[in-house]
Amino acid sequence: MSPPLLKLGAVLSTMAIISNWMSQTLPSLVGLNTTRITTSDTLTQISPKEGWQVYSSAQDPDGRCICTVVAPEQNLCSRDAKSRQLRQLLEKVQNMSQSIEVLNLRTQRDFQYVLKMETQMKGLKAKFRQIEDDRKTLMTKHFQELKEKMDELLPLIPVLEQYKTDAKLITQFKEEIRNLSTVLTGIQEEIGAYDYEELHQRVVNLETRLRDCMKKLTCGKLMKITGPITVKISGTRFGAWMTDPLASEKNNRVWYMDSYTNNKIVREYKSIADFVSGAESRTYNLPFKWAGTNHVVYNGSLYFNKYQSNIIIKYSFDTGRVLAQRSLEYAGFHNVYPYTWGGFSDIDLMADEIGLWAVYATNQNAGNIVISQLDQDTLEVLKSWSTGYPKRSAGESFMICGTLYVTNSHLTGAKVYYSYSTKTSTYEYTDIPFHNQYFHISMLDYNARDRALYAWNNGHQVLFNVTLFHIIKTEDDT
Repeated sequence: MSPPLLKLGAVLSTMAIISNWMSQTLPSLVGLNTTRITTSDTLTQISPKEGWQVYSSAQDPDGRCICTVVAPEQNLCSRDAKSRQLRQLLEKVQNMSQSIEVLNLRTQRDFQYVLKMETQMKGLKAKFRQIEDDRKTLMTKHFQELKEKMDELLPLIPVLEQYKTDAKLITQFKEEIRNLSTVLTGIQEEIGAYDYEELHQRVVNLETRLRDCMKKLTCGKLMKITGPITVKISGTRFGAWMTDPLASEKNNRVWYMDSYTNNKIVREYKSIADFVSGAESRTYNLPFKWAGTNHVVYNGSLYFNKYQSNIIIKYSFDTGRVLAQRSLEYAGFHNVYPYTWGGFSDIDLMADEIGLWAVYATNQNAGNIVISQLDQDTLEVLKSWSTGYPKRSAGESFMICGTLYVTNSHLTGAKVYYSYSTKTSTYEYTDIPFHNQYFHISMLDYNARDRALYAWNNGHQVLFNVTLFHIIKTEDDT
């Protein structure tokens, strides 16, 4: 109990004792033998003996105890024993009245203090309640923010685990980069000491070292897709465009195949700039119509699905002849197992860092996706993997480093939803969104040289950049 409340308790206790004493002792001292008390707040007369009159009330409107004694006229002998007793009693009553007045003043003062404290405590209670409510709101907000951060970071857990195992290799790579930076700094400091030819040679040597260092980047795991970058707007809603991932750095030819059926014309452009401007360099008239939009140019040849069949064609741009053709056993065709958007997209041909691939579905695999690695010369199936992902539920798919990445939609809200590794024969569900800017993707293929995704997005030819998690390869690796 706080000090003000202790004081108030002491005052009330003292007042109770005094009131009790007066009610019991005063009538006997003055010779009262008949008492009549009512519950009214008005003054009540108590009938005494020999002319004495005593008036009492429990309390006045201000809460103070009232006790009034009226003595008879002083016509008795002062030596009378009863007179002395009454005089002494009167003095005691007067002393008690003064004490009660003092106690009343203290009580009023403490009572005001308590009221003030009560007001402050109520204010503090309200503030504490507000703080508690605010704390809960802030905690909920902060918890939600932390949860969202954790959701963003969860996909990085396996990446961090991989980083731990490859810490030594990454350190080696950083050391080599540091060496290159040292050479660059040295060149910058000594630039005035060399003529142009010598400086140029040093830059070339440095570039060669850097390329050698970059070649140590082995296959990576897809972490992010950004873009798109719109290159051109042309053609129908459906089509394909591509470059050769095995072409030299100076060879930047672009091939363009509009529509998903009833067409045999392939247009060639010498560069992206010529493609944008529409300056064709050559036109090829294929011996067969193609089906779908999932063609690929690989090492100078075009690989496509022959219309109304499960036959794969290898066509050489240099000779203008068909170099090979082979039926893809059990593969569905002609809209039996297409992607979600249809368009005879049953057989998807693609290439990555490892080689040439065919993605399709069969009755034997219940319409689920089958991945087959192909011999680029003979089109023979080298090895196949059966997944559990329905081909008809896929928007589009592409291969990176032997892993198939499947999108969940060809419309808005597209993301990479599923991946299957041919290296480990395992799958996982992923969540890698990308911006489907023009709302309908009918072709999506990875180019290992450009480290980019080529897409045909509702009559727009676009590029997506990809972010891969790489492992550094050293000469000790087999």
